[in-house]
Amino acid sequence: LRFDEKVRVVVVKSEVKGVFCAGADLKERAKMDDAEVAHFVKRLRNLMDEIAALPVPTIAAIDGYALGGGLELALACDLRVAASSAKMGLIETTRGLLPGAGGTQRLPRCVGIGLAKELIFTGRQIDGQQAFSMGLVNHTVPQNNEGDAAYQRALALAKEILPQAPFAVKMGKLAINRGMEVDIASGMAIEGMCYAQNIPTRDRQEGMAAFREKRPPHFTGK
Repeated sequence: LRFDEKVRVVVVKSEVKGVFCAGADLKERAKMDDAEVAHFVKRLRNLMDEIAALPVPTIAAIDGYALGGGLELALACDLRVAASSAKMGLIETTRGLLPGAGGTQRLPRCVGIGLAKELIFTGRQIDGQQAFSMGLVNHTVPQNNEGDAAYQRALALAKEILPQAPFAVKMGKLAINRGMEVDIASGMAIEGMCYAQNIPTRDRQEGMAAFREKRPPHFTGK
C-alpha cells in the first residue's frame, strides 16, 4: 500500500460481523514462554507503527468489538468511525497485562492523559457513543441490519478525502504527525518544510488554475 500511488485512503474493517478485532488470542499466548511473548508483542508494536506511518489517511471502521490490541489497531489509524453499539477498551489490566502495542502512547494523545489513565487502569469497555463523547472516535452511527454501518460511514468519509490533492494530504499528515511530537516552534519548522515540498507540485498549480477558472480541480498527485 505504501508504494502504490493509486491508493489515496485506506479503510481498515473486519470481515467478521460484530467484531472489529478482539485482540490477542490468549489461549495461544498461554502456550508461549516469556521470550516468545516479548518477541510477539514487539512484532505487533512494529506492525502498528507501520500502519501509523502509512503516507495516506487511514480510517478504522469499528462495527463491533475492538478490545486490547484491536483498539490499538484502531488507534494506529488516523481516523476512527464506530457503530454506537461497538464495544472498545484497552482491557489488558483485567488479564494481568498492560497495553503493549502502542496503547499507552496513542490513547493519551487521542483523549488526554486523565481519561487514558482511567480507561487503562480500569480496563473499562465503552460503547461507540461514549467513545465519540471523549474524542476517541471521529463519528458514531447507529448500527444497521447488515452490521456494517461504521464501514459505510468510513467509506463516505474516504470519499470526502479522495478528491483532494494527494500530495498535499500526504504532507498534511506528515506535518501533523511529526509536529505533535515536538514543541510548537519546531512544529512550525516541520510545517514549513512540508509546505516547501508542496509548492512546486503540479497539483498546487492545478488548484490555483481551477480557482481562477471557477471549475473543479483535477488532481493527479504530481
